Amino acid sequence: MVAHTTWLRYIASKIDYSVSLSWKNYRRGQITDTEVFDTVWKNLFQGKLTFLHWNKGEEMAPTVGPCGGTLLVRKIPAADPTRVYVGDVVVLKDPMSTEKYLVRRLAAIEGYEMASTDEKDEPFVLEKDQCWVLADNENLKPKEAYDSRTFGPVSMTDIIGRVLYCLRTAVDHGPVNNSHFSARKDLPVLEVELDVDEMAKNHKA
Repeated sequence: MVAHTTWLRYIASKIDYSVSLSWKNYRRGQITDTEVFDTVWKNLFQGKLTFLHWNKGEEMAPTVGPCGGTLLVRKIPAADPTRVYVGDVVVLKDPMSTEKYLVRRLAAIEGYEMASTDEKDEPFVLEKDQCWVLADNENLKPKEAYDSRTFGPVSMTDIIGRVLYCLRTAVDHGPVNNSHFSARKDLPVLEVELDVDEMAKNHKA
């Protein structure tokens, strides 16, 4: 049973999500001034803060199994350094193919100085709204990992969610190790919306 304080924190998260999504749609010109308030209420009472995402490939092993995993992902309508943090496992648009999505760990954000192990490469600083993402699998070579070492910095706006939970198999599943800040923010969402049976039913392995 979910505690009352958890429900209150969960509702606060839904309000924040609804306002952020409505503001994003307003700035894009998708809704008018008069529609903002109604859209906030609609987003607040309809749908969840999470969605299921199937990820395959060994790039994120052992966080995600080498044979793939079903992920519970928290929606992030407007990613910025106050909503996602270094250390978070995120879902983002593939910079080389915008119709596809990648799961990678956020390694650096705007203002971070990036230095290469290759002395030929000059260090550089990530610009505003840029971030650097890496695969978890340390056994892969940079080119095999297909992360920022291959395609460079990516825009924070390409991040669509943060991974909260991974189901590798019916008997191997658990929360994903994210930053301390995100873990605190996501706990009420995880407690209210996690449904392992549903994840197992949608598992493709």
